[in-house]
Amino acid sequence: MKCTARFSRHSAAALALVLAATAMTCPPGCATEAADSAAEQPKQNEKGFLSIFDGKTLNGWEATPVGTDNAWQVVDGAIVGTGKKARGYLNYAGNKNIADLEMKFSYRFPGKGNSGVSIRAIPDPTKKRNFQSYHADLGQLGIGKQVLGAWDFHTPGRKEHRCFRGDRLVIDANDQPQITSVKNGLQASDIHPGAWNDVHIIARDNHFQLYINGKLASEFTEHLPREKRLKRGLLQLQLHDPDMIVEFKDIRLKVLK
Repeated sequence: MKCTARFSRHSAAALALVLAATAMTCPPGCATEAADSAAEQPKQNEKGFLSIFDGKTLNGWEATPVGTDNAWQVVDGAIVGTGKKARGYLNYAGNKNIADLEMKFSYRFPGKGNSGVSIRAIPDPTKKRNFQSYHADLGQLGIGKQVLGAWDFHTPGRKEHRCFRGDRLVIDANDQPQITSVKNGLQASDIHPGAWNDVHIIARDNHFQLYINGKLASEFTEHLPREKRLKRGLLQLQLHDPDMIVEFKDIRLKVLK
């Protein structure tokens, strides 16, 4: 017992010396950088996910409409969209024909704004929109549940059903909706205003889910005939309002189909 006690005291003293030496040799901020690096590891090592934004450039991304490139830039490791320069989309060019996917990223609104992510986007044959898509809506806290945490149907030519934050929507084969409430889902109090929020989008066949900060915000399932559904297409970041700024970072994608 005495030997163990001496060993423990000696071990503690040795540990203190190591920590002191580290503090002396570590430049200012390195401990914080190490902690930040450790926090990033789970994002880098998520099985099946591929980082699709390098944190430095917009390589692999394309702005649309043509001529709106200056609305998007990279600042401090984040994609920044500025509505005063142009409105439109930033398309992921690495795969322009995605059906099923999981996507994870973080977003932030420094002020007010309306944005989101469009999936299975295709040019709109009706010409009423630039693109048809299923759209996961994001906005600043206070914009309303019809935007923040909602699914939007950019689908001219078919019904664009309600799927607000807190809604679980099922569309039957006759295009009739049934809406129930998501239990223990995302609340306005779960959003970090002016700070980073984490998003997880899952799209598998006819089932679509939107999670924010680990909580289910909304989901829908559609049983329409396949010819009426959007089957595959582009992945897009949206810049909706003329005076807004939105930021995206840590964008990871798992293509399932």
